[in-house]
This record gives sequence, C-alpha cells and structure tokens, in this order.
Amino acid sequence: MTLNKKQIQYLKGVAHPLKPVVLLGSNGLTEAVVAEIDYALNHHELIKVKIPTDDRETKGLIVDAICRETKATKIQVIGKTLIIYRQSEEKKIRIPKL
Repeated sequence: MTLNKKQIQYLKGVAHPLKPVVLLGSNGLTEAVVAEIDYALNHHELIKVKIPTDDRETKGLIVDAICRETKATKIQVIGKTLIIYRQSEEKKIRIPKL
C-alpha cells in the first residue's frame, strides 16, 4: 500500500498517543514475534513496535524484515520505536484521500 505525505502525517498523529504493542526481546526477530505483530496488525491496523537496539544497521534490517514479513507500511521510526500500518478488512482507521 502506498501512502502520500498527508496520509502518513495523519497516521503519525493517530499513532502519537499509542503505547508499543509488541516488544522485541533478547532473541530478536523470531517467527513468534512476527506472528504476534501480524496478529496485532489484524486487530489494530496501526501499531508501535519497540526495537531494543542502538545499532542503526541492525535496526534498519529488523524494520525492513518486519515490513516485508507482515506486508505492512512503515510510517515512522523514532529512536527505538517503529510505527507500522496495514489496513484490515474492517478498515477501522479512516485515512483521508488527499
């Protein structure tokens, strides 16, 4: 799904008060974590994921893997927090068309 700048800004605003739903542990990105992220996306559409690493390259690889495996759209990465979006069949979040 491709989003324009206005839609991404809107989703950032919606995500601001949210708490991280999934926290990566010391084992990193496992199949179980990907399954949990997938489940959370089905339920919430827009979620925050906490990635506990300071290494930019590692974080970038993890972010890319999460987006690829869950078919989600990366909205923003701030520090150790990733915000991703994937529209569900119920379309719980209404995104402006502009």
